[in-house]
Amino acid sequence: MYENYYGFKERPFQLSPDPRFFFASSHHQRALSYLQYGLDQGEGFIVVTGPIGTGKTTIARNLLNNLGDASIVAAQLVTTKLNPQELLELVVSEFNITVTGDSKADLLQGIETFLVQLHQQGKRALLIVDEAQNLPSETVEELRMLSNFQLDNKPLIQSFLLGQEELKGIIQAPNMEQFRQRIIASAHLKPLSKEEVKEYINHRLHQAGCNKEEVFSTAAFELIHEKTLGVPRKINIFVDRLLLFGFLEELENINTDAINEVAQEMEVELTGSLNSEQLQSSEPNQVVVNSAEKVESIKDVLREVEDILETSIKEKIKMARYVDKMLKHKSRVYTDTASDAEK
Repeated sequence: MYENYYGFKERPFQLSPDPRFFFASSHHQRALSYLQYGLDQGEGFIVVTGPIGTGKTTIARNLLNNLGDASIVAAQLVTTKLNPQELLELVVSEFNITVTGDSKADLLQGIETFLVQLHQQGKRALLIVDEAQNLPSETVEELRMLSNFQLDNKPLIQSFLLGQEELKGIIQAPNMEQFRQRIIASAHLKPLSKEEVKEYINHRLHQAGCNKEEVFSTAAFELIHEKTLGVPRKINIFVDRLLLFGFLEELENINTDAINEVAQEMEVELTGSLNSEQLQSSEPNQVVVNSAEKVESIKDVLREVEDILETSIKEKIKMARYVDKMLKHKSRVYTDTASDAEK
């Protein structure tokens, strides 16, 4: 939509993790260094935790994308609440392991055979478990049991666990002492600072091929940090919407006024401004229509409905303007093409 207007080759703030847009804040770089250290050690567990949207999956994708080591065979699991049996089935599936049956013993035998074959080829397995906070403690313990597969005193499989902050509580439980002793490094991701938000946004704009001198005003970055709390995923959602708004309003530079307006629009869209309690009455037959209090309450509700309708109408007008702008652009392209053909 807005890519051509701002001179981007692609959208710079997509939600899907893309290693090309990886931004190495101090916390993210430390976590990536720990992961790389774990790879070099070839044993034990590496644990990376952090709040929702802070970039744990992006780090894993960046690591896999830059392995450059043919001796490592990697698989990534995105978990739900798996029991130990289901975890083993998923490991078998992701590594494309052939098994002779579906019992736990069959699964373990198939995994061990696969790992031994990799070792004989001079290779080893890497298992990255994303959203690991969803795993019950007994399933995390099953991961520890997999790390017991060894040959010539060398571990045959290594695991990285990425998860939200709840994962720390699982690992710190009294019955997880043996697992904790296998952890060789851990890192905790934090939201970006004000300065890092500015660097993050400019980094992604540069990666997308931005050719404009200044898309955001100087004061805009601090306000974006305030609105998103420095969480990368929230920044992506919010700034993507800001760029669309800037395109529709034909803004060369996105300032604090635009940011506040978009933030207000998104707040209404995501949470609504209607109070459900005002729309409910447990005893409809007891409503007194001529009560001054009730009349004022109804007026308040109607005013809020009016505000929502007005916001919706504004959005439709913006979209109509966008469609009109695109049609004019297509018409110019067609006219230029026709002129070139006549020549």
